[in-house]
Amino acid sequence: MFYLFLATLCSASIALIFKYTETNNTNRYVITSANYFMAFTVSLFMIFSKDLLSDFRSPSDFFREYPEVMANNSLLFTPHSSMIWGIIIGSIAGFFFFFSFIFYQQSVRENGAGISGTFSKLGILIPMVFSIIIWDEIPTALQWFGIFLALISVVIVNVTPGFSAKKINLNYPLIFLFLLAGMAEFSNKIYQNYALNAYKDVFLFCVFFVAFLISSFFTRKQQALITRSDVLTGFAVGVPNLFSSYFLIMSLDTVKTSVAFPVFSAGSIIFITLGSYLIFKEIISPKNKLAIFFTVIALILINL
Repeated sequence: MFYLFLATLCSASIALIFKYTETNNTNRYVITSANYFMAFTVSLFMIFSKDLLSDFRSPSDFFREYPEVMANNSLLFTPHSSMIWGIIIGSIAGFFFFFSFIFYQQSVRENGAGISGTFSKLGILIPMVFSIIIWDEIPTALQWFGIFLALISVVIVNVTPGFSAKKINLNYPLIFLFLLAGMAEFSNKIYQNYALNAYKDVFLFCVFFVAFLISSFFTRKQQALITRSDVLTGFAVGVPNLFSSYFLIMSLDTVKTSVAFPVFSAGSIIFITLGSYLIFKEIISPKNKLAIFFTVIALILINL
């Protein structure tokens, strides 16, 4: 649970940094590109510092191992094949990471921030459901109740007063937001379940490098003005962004996915809410207090 705590803390740090930038005249595309640049640079440094590339060999070994590893969940790829698996899954995940952000932007504009945030957070249902179906990671009865309370807290935080289900417009941006955000989270589990954690830096490098390439394309397309402030803000976000996924992958070795993702999501809410109150002097609303209460109870039940 310690690694899950660190992942949650890093995730909350990202939101708090972005919250600070909202009070300034910033360009989100520049910040996003700088963030991904810092993340893949740090992960590349970690790859060379651990001399991970020394285990790289011909891809033929990977294709020989693949059928056996996929057929037996107790088996893991060898070091060399773990790197190739990380490259494949990480490259795909890079698209999920970035385009979930793109559809969030579009959905906020068309559907509002409340329902968009709810669908984005509820994307954790995708890795939960897949893990239960594919890997039989079945929670206990108390954990099920804790997971339910955690999801309720996510909804409470993101739904604005006066919300009505009749106002939901299930258009394509909203649907893709839910799917992409969930698949971005699920990619961490896909890598961790079949590969050695020692080579997660290769996976994370590919995730953030691909996301950086896509983000740079959109930055160039928007002809965004690049300022020193935006670049430094992006660098500040990049470090916790990298280690949020880094520690989350490590936590999945000891915590069920169906438990880890609700805790990760709901726990981030606690840190973001408290951080906003302590740093930005924001008053905690009644609904956020209720969400924090539900989340604390959920965390206790999930850890029983």
